[in-house]
Amino acid sequence: MTDTAAPNSGARDAHPEHLGHVIFIAAAAAMGGFLFGYDSSVINGAVEAIRDRYDIGSAALAQVIAIALIGCAIGAATAGRIADRIGRIRCMQIAAVLFTISAVGSALPFALWDLAFWRIIGGFAIGMASVIGPAYIAEVAPPAYRGRLGSFQQAAIVVGIAISQLVNWGLLNAADGDQRGKLMGLEAWQVMLGVMVIPALLYGLLSFAIPESPRFLISVGKTDRAKKVLEEVEGSRIDLDARVNEIETAMRSEHKSTFKDLLGGGFFFKPIVWIGIGLSVFQQFVGINVAFYYSSTLWQSVGVDPSDSFFYSFTTSIINIVGTVIAMIFVDRIGRKPLALIGSVGMVVGLALEAWAFSYDLVDGKLPATQGWVALVAAHVFVLFFALSWGVVVWVFLGEMFPNRLRAAALGVAASAQWIANWAITASFPSLSDWNLSATYIIYTVFAALSIPFVLKFVKETKGKSLEEMG
Repeated sequence: MTDTAAPNSGARDAHPEHLGHVIFIAAAAAMGGFLFGYDSSVINGAVEAIRDRYDIGSAALAQVIAIALIGCAIGAATAGRIADRIGRIRCMQIAAVLFTISAVGSALPFALWDLAFWRIIGGFAIGMASVIGPAYIAEVAPPAYRGRLGSFQQAAIVVGIAISQLVNWGLLNAADGDQRGKLMGLEAWQVMLGVMVIPALLYGLLSFAIPESPRFLISVGKTDRAKKVLEEVEGSRIDLDARVNEIETAMRSEHKSTFKDLLGGGFFFKPIVWIGIGLSVFQQFVGINVAFYYSSTLWQSVGVDPSDSFFYSFTTSIINIVGTVIAMIFVDRIGRKPLALIGSVGMVVGLALEAWAFSYDLVDGKLPATQGWVALVAAHVFVLFFALSWGVVVWVFLGEMFPNRLRAAALGVAASAQWIANWAITASFPSLSDWNLSATYIIYTVFAALSIPFVLKFVKETKGKSLEEMG
C-alpha cells in the first residue's frame, strides 16, 4: 500500500467495528508461532531418555536433535511459494497436518532413524509456520493495529516454549522423575512428544474459522470475497473499491527481488546483505538454543535432580517471556541499536559467569553450592538479556534494514543463515560439553562480546525511518 494512495480509501485510520474479532483472527494465525515454540523446545524433555533408550553417543544424539532444523530450512524456503499458489489458510492447514503427523510419529518411533524422520517433518511444519503466520497477520491486520497484532507471533513462540517446559515438568513428576517411566502405556518422553497433537489439532481447527487473506483473494480474482474480508477486518467506513485498487496497484508495482539482486561488492554479496547475515549468525552463536534444547541435560550434567532440572527449564522460559515483553515495550522507544547493545553486554556477563561456574570440578557429582547458584542465576540473566534484545531486535532489523528492491531475497538469505547457525550450535553442543563445558561457554561469551563492535560499526539505526528511506 503506497503512502499517497492510503488516504483515498481511509484504510490508514480504519478502526474495525469488532476489534475483538480481528484480535481472534491474529491470535488464531499466531497459533503457528505457539507450535513453533512448543516443537522447538519440547525435545528438551526427551534428550537423556533418547540417549539411554537407543544407547547413542553425543554426536549421534546431537544429529537427532538438530535434524529438525533441516526441515525448518526447507519449510521456510518453500512456504512463500506454496502460500502464493494455494493460499495462506491452506498453507496453515498443511502445517497443522504435518505437526500432527510429526507428534504421533515422534511419540511412537520403532527406531532412531524414524524418530529423526518425524523430527524433519515437524521441522518442515515449523519452517512453514515461521513464514506464514507473520505474513498472514500483516495482510489482514488494519494498518493502525499492524504492529501490535504482528507482535502476537513472537509472543506465541515464547509462550509455546514455556508451556512445553511446564508440560514436560508435569509429566516427569507424574512418572516419578524418570524420563523413561511409564505413562499411559508409553515412556514419559514419548508422551511429552505426543502431547503436541493437542495444539496441532487446535491450530488446524482454528484455520477453518478465519478468513483467507484479502491480498491472496485479489491475486486469484476473488475480488468480491476480498471486499467482504476487508470490511470484516478494517470496518465498513473504508472505501472498499479504492482499497482493492490500492492493493492491486501495490502488487503490480512490487519488485520481485531475486538472488541475483543481492550480488555485488567485494565479497560476493552486497555489504548490507552481509550485515543481515551477521545479525542472524550472532543471534545464534551466543548459544541461546542450548538453553531451550539442552537445559535439562545441562543441569543434570552438573548434578541437578531431573525434576528440578525440568523446573529450571520452565523458569528460564518464563524469563524469556518477560524479556520479550520488555523488548516489545522499548524497541520503538529507545531504538533497535541501543537495545541490541544493552542485550550484548548483559549476555556477556551472564555467559562469562556460567563459564566460571562450570570451570569448577564436581563434588559428589554436583557443582559446589556457590558455583551452582551462580550458574543458575547467570543462565536466567543470559536468557533475560537475550530476550529483551537480540531475540526481538534482529527480526525487526531484518524486516526494516534492506532496500525495498532487495528485501524479500535478502530476508530469505538472512533467515537461511540463521537456521544454519542454529543447526551448527545445536549439533555441536553435546560433543563440546563432553569435551569441556566451561570452554564451550567461553566460546559463546566471545561471540556475545564480538557482537558489540559489530553493532557499533556496521549496524545502522532503523527506528523512525520509513522503509523507503532504506534505499
